[in-house]
Amino acid sequence: MRRFKKAFLVGFVLLNIYWLFCAVIYFFQESLIFLPSILKQEHTYVMDWPYEEITLQTKDGAKLNGLHFKVENSKGVILYFHGNAGDLQQWGQLTGFFVEKGYDVIVMDYRGYGKSTGKRSMENLYEDSELWYEFTKNHYSENEITLYGRSIGTTFATYIASRNQPKNLVLESPFYSLTEVVRSRFPILPVSLLLHYKFPTYQFINKVTCPISIYHGTADEIIAYEHGTRLFESIGQKNKRLIPVPEGGHNDLMAFDTYLSTIDNVLD
Repeated sequence: MRRFKKAFLVGFVLLNIYWLFCAVIYFFQESLIFLPSILKQEHTYVMDWPYEEITLQTKDGAKLNGLHFKVENSKGVILYFHGNAGDLQQWGQLTGFFVEKGYDVIVMDYRGYGKSTGKRSMENLYEDSELWYEFTKNHYSENEITLYGRSIGTTFATYIASRNQPKNLVLESPFYSLTEVVRSRFPILPVSLLLHYKFPTYQFINKVTCPISIYHGTADEIIAYEHGTRLFESIGQKNKRLIPVPEGGHNDLMAFDTYLSTIDNVLD
């Protein structure tokens, strides 16, 4: 009887821990997935390159803030979808890497990041990415547009590439789907039932007709290398390439020679 009571108590505790994990993922996924920093609306960006600040308004009244860097005799434009943390002050400086290579760059903050406003949802974020592509098409022909996604931004870049005809798609540290990333960390939880944000990149990538290049660090601890290779292997078209970055992590690929020695060719 004592053993039964002890086993029952242990089972009861474990079951409650299980449901606690489920509740945390279900109710707090927004704050686990998105890590924005917020800027005052009067904030003035300090950049090393000339830029134009942009504000786009969505159908539901959200205001999306972005930066447009321009260079003389540009090689084209990079529409850049950034990662899940920070704001444009940080990401604008980072995309200066491409400005120095002779490309115009358009980079934006998602809803709730920096100066951007509006209620987030998976559907809204995908629709917002389409709005940014329409803005870019108003200034450039599609054969001048490279879509570049980093981390969570890879799902938006892929979605846009699947619905349009850009010149190029470059993905840095992508995932097959966010559902699979979370499931790999919590394999016993009913992740597909808990997540509002599934971000199914794999559903879009085989509708992409332009060249696809994927960079992924083999030591990435945020989105494991295996998630990038699984996405790459799911691509049916032949015009694709996977560029592993040995020992590369999640936020440092630009520091590795593998990235630096190949990116010019990838963009061209």
